Amino acid sequence: MTHRADGAVVRPEVEYVLPPLPGLTAEAPLSWYERLRQHAAFRKTLILLALALIWEAAARYTDNDLLLPGAWQTAQAFAQGLINGELPARAFQSLAVLLKGYVAGIVLAFLLTTLAVSTRVGRDLLSTLTAMLNPLPAIALLPLALLWFGLGEGSLVFVLIHSVLWALALNIYSGFQAVPETLRMAGRNYGLKGPGYVLRILVPAALPAILAGLRIGWAFAWRTLIAAELVFGASSGKGGLGWYIFQNRNELYTDRVFAGLAAVVLIGLAVENLVFNTLERVTVRRWGMQR
Repeated sequence: MTHRADGAVVRPEVEYVLPPLPGLTAEAPLSWYERLRQHAAFRKTLILLALALIWEAAARYTDNDLLLPGAWQTAQAFAQGLINGELPARAFQSLAVLLKGYVAGIVLAFLLTTLAVSTRVGRDLLSTLTAMLNPLPAIALLPLALLWFGLGEGSLVFVLIHSVLWALALNIYSGFQAVPETLRMAGRNYGLKGPGYVLRILVPAALPAILAGLRIGWAFAWRTLIAAELVFGASSGKGGLGWYIFQNRNELYTDRVFAGLAAVVLIGLAVENLVFNTLERVTVRRWGMQR
């Protein structure tokens, strides 16, 4: 030890180099089963298999193919519909109509919410319209749509816009209202107003609520389209998956009815996992805005 001029003791610095521990790993390796359990796709597949087994058991207990065909029989009808091209054609027709109404509803929702956060009149207009029209079922407007737009895509697009617009507008506006005042002040300090203020400040900050609204709007639009095609197909003799289900129900092909319902469910699962979950993963989760 050494002493400084003021009498304080100065301890010498000593560095000890520790040898590595041989033959030891930082963490124990996981078993193959534990690695599989960490994948959400594996867990969801197990759930689907369990539901299919319950379905098959219920069908065999009922022992009535007309009332409840089994999961295996439905899978055969589904595969046959894929092979002959009828199911893909119907699904493509439904998705093409859905995309038109969905995009139009998104555009109108953003216009309404932009007007609502910019002016007092727009805020009153949005609150009044959502209170009036959001509780109104979209399928209830189909008879009026058939009178106004005839037996064509226009009627389906009209009810799809109604099903998407109000739920999405409410979610977007709620997300805009939850944006912290600090971010709002930062945008105003940069001189942002109107659409620029909305796109650069409010939309990124409210993106979790916007994605939730997009997911809700998609679910509303998809089920509204299938229900509308049941009526529209019965009126015009054509349609997508809804008409496929309605037509096979009339012909008592219950296995094909279940195959059409399975196609509706599978498309819903694909959009949920491939589109919305991917959007969340590359945006709000990566940015730390959502767990």
